[in-house]
Amino acid sequence: MIDRSIEVERMEHVISVFGSFDQNLRLIETELNVKILDRENRIHITGEEENVMLAEKAIDGLLGLAARGEGIDPQNVRYILKLVRDGREGDIQKLAGDVICITAKGKPIKPKTIGQREYCEAIAKNTVTLGIGPAGTGKTYLAVAEAVAAFRAEKVNRIILTRPAVEAGERLGFLPGDLQSKVDPYLRPLYDALFDMLGPDTYQKYLERGNIEVAPLAYMRGRTLDDSFIILDEAQNTSREQMKMFLTRIGFGSKVVITGDITQIDLPEDKVSGLKVAMKVLDGIEDIAICKLTGADVVRHRLVQKIIEAYEVYEKKNTSATPPEKKPVKPAPRRNVRRNRHA
Repeated sequence: MIDRSIEVERMEHVISVFGSFDQNLRLIETELNVKILDRENRIHITGEEENVMLAEKAIDGLLGLAARGEGIDPQNVRYILKLVRDGREGDIQKLAGDVICITAKGKPIKPKTIGQREYCEAIAKNTVTLGIGPAGTGKTYLAVAEAVAAFRAEKVNRIILTRPAVEAGERLGFLPGDLQSKVDPYLRPLYDALFDMLGPDTYQKYLERGNIEVAPLAYMRGRTLDDSFIILDEAQNTSREQMKMFLTRIGFGSKVVITGDITQIDLPEDKVSGLKVAMKVLDGIEDIAICKLTGADVVRHRLVQKIIEAYEVYEKKNTSATPPEKKPVKPAPRRNVRRNRHA
């Protein structure tokens, strides 16, 4: 058992790091099996040497984020503990990112993980960005935030959001109403993100003016999209032909973000995902970035991260458990029987 201490310059930073009712402090103590006390402008950490060193690095990183005005919550703490365990404590200060945009309710939108930060930087630097990752990594939400920021800054004249209308166990024909009513449920996540950023009244105003368009992917054929910020969501459900058609819609002054999760493909088994093909075809082309987010970038409920990890383990186990191919059995050599000519 050892005891280490960290000197604190401002107590408000300690209050921010410890969290409401010391919930962040308790989380660090539980995760690393240490005891943490605050005495006379110093934070004292007691426990096994390795655990104390990890706790010291985590608290140092959290104090640095608090000093830069970043909010600290249990989700931040869990992510920082993971960085520290992986020996990446030097990356913690990269989490103090710039605000992408402000929602209609005044909430600042910014990346919460290193992967998300790299994803947003790729969108800013490249004309086409592919964001690949599991559910809950903020692929669509951050892309919409970047689109709204570009629109407000007058870098683009309109925002176009699209996704393929592919069913996940249900059929379009079973839904009531006309074609627009049938496709609206498939576009709902895009509507929700725009409502959050702009508010329903502003969204409706821009929609009527043609500054915002939300439509199925099939509506993109034959168009050239200039001065637009275009987002293709759920791209894992596109065919090769659809993906090629979409990519060739790009006009002058436009920016494209393609998001998808290659572990959740709803296409028939005999169809190849256009996103998988695009990842191979577009790799290495200048002005095109491919960003791969992981379970560590999940910013939903912490159970989502555990569910994703459990599925990854299950799929790897099943893949490795497939029986080896049987070697073909060689036919027995044919005997040459010499016939008796006098028979």
